[in-house]
Amino acid sequence: MNRHDRSTAHAALLASVTIAFGALAAGCAKQEGTTPQAADNPPAVPAAPAETDHAEHSTGGAAIEQLALDAGHKWATDAPLRAGMAAIHEAFDADHAAIDAGSMGDAQYDALAGRIDAQVQDIIRNCKLPPAADANLHYIIADLTRGAQEMRGGAPARTRHDGAVLVHGALDAYGKFFDDPAP
Repeated sequence: MNRHDRSTAHAALLASVTIAFGALAAGCAKQEGTTPQAADNPPAVPAAPAETDHAEHSTGGAAIEQLALDAGHKWATDAPLRAGMAAIHEAFDADHAAIDAGSMGDAQYDALAGRIDAQVQDIIRNCKLPPAADANLHYIIADLTRGAQEMRGGAPARTRHDGAVLVHGALDAYGKFFDDPAP
């Protein structure tokens, strides 16, 4: 793949992550009883992930690398977030052995990506987290969205397996940074 193709693929990937951030911010802005954030509060939408070396097959540049605990504690969750993440875990776990074995076909990757995207959209629609927890959730959502796109073959410089690795990392990070007894 030449440099122009990689730049175009990166631009498309960055655009999709930006759209996901915008959708999440729009959904979260509708929370009842919230007001616009003051200038000294954390941003509602974190910066998009930094450009990565697309030749590497790793999660380098993953948005979850920006996650932080809430003063040493896990972030609060709500029922819709827990349900959505449980559904994503269940879908991923059902295909995990095939992913690890390298026997997952394109159609299976596409189907898994669709299930992940559907749950992400449900999480976005039902977002009720406090602003700081929500800001950290954006990193998880970014990697889930980017991973699903890569699993569909939407990032020519990365493999579908790379997308699954990114999703797996986001699921692990969710369990480490968010207070959900299920993961």
